Amino acid sequence: MPGGRLTHEDRCLIAGWLADGLGYAEIGRRLGRPTSTISREAARNSAPGGYLADHAQGAADLRARRSGPARPVRPGPAADGEPSGGGPSSGEGWSSGGGRWSGEVRAFVDRFAGLLAATGLPRMTSRVFVSLVTADADGLTAADLVRRLQVSPASVSKSIGSLEAMELVVRRSDPGRRRERYLIDDDVWLRAWQADTGAHGEIATAALRGAELFGADTTAGGRLDRMGRFFARLRDQMRDSTLADAVAYDVLTVLAALVHAGRPLTLDAVAAALGWPRHRAVAALDALRRRPDLADPLALRTVGPGTYAVTARPDRLTPAQREALER
Repeated sequence: MPGGRLTHEDRCLIAGWLADGLGYAEIGRRLGRPTSTISREAARNSAPGGYLADHAQGAADLRARRSGPARPVRPGPAADGEPSGGGPSSGEGWSSGGGRWSGEVRAFVDRFAGLLAATGLPRMTSRVFVSLVTADADGLTAADLVRRLQVSPASVSKSIGSLEAMELVVRRSDPGRRRERYLIDDDVWLRAWQADTGAHGEIATAALRGAELFGADTTAGGRLDRMGRFFARLRDQMRDSTLADAVAYDVLTVLAALVHAGRPLTLDAVAAALGWPRHRAVAALDALRRRPDLADPLALRTVGPGTYAVTARPDRLTPAQREALER
């Protein structure tokens, strides 16, 4: 109550509001406390990573034990970004908004974040990302993340910055309120996929340039050439991928038909043999011409007007290998 001691819940609210950028006067107004109370609380309990609710509560409980009856210390994070054995993981079942999780949900989030961390994403950033993945459609505020993860506002801010740089998180203004919400939108996986595709293309180009620089007959040149071709195939297979489209399955069916026939076929012959309307065969062949990587390790070959066959993709075999096979 106003005038009494700040509670752990008060301190969680203070941490969240500080993360949202609210001033001491506004926080005091919301809690019904003097501005001086909030400023002293922040000054007394701010750690290098910012104001931590659990750290502040522990310090307050320690002062209370020195001057009077003991109050239970609420467990908090052993280190910034890492949960310790109690608090939010003790089974409290809040909603999927900004509150704490049940123990089962927290275990899932921590396990999932650990898997992402194993791929190279920092663990704190992984925990923030999984928190947003498991949030409602309107996302979470920085204060929500502080309360959920029981970490400092600075840790949340740094992680959000990293996720935004990777275009994995978007921010939206919270209508009528002085804060922003963070969320995962429907295009995040496509953007991540396209980002990887661009990176693979750059690696392929650089490696192949290095192969030319050192010479294909040198150890370094050969190694760079293999690396460049590997990343080029990844880029080709990921770029503008249509593998989920029906036409991609038609492409594979046309390839199977040409392999099975063992001879060149006209477009009309392919359509008739497969029982397709002509436009369906046209679409599949057009896709093959636009995306030759769909046929890998085969390649479509035009042997006459409207007549097609398949052959081995040229870059799958070295000249020496082809020569040995032709003997």
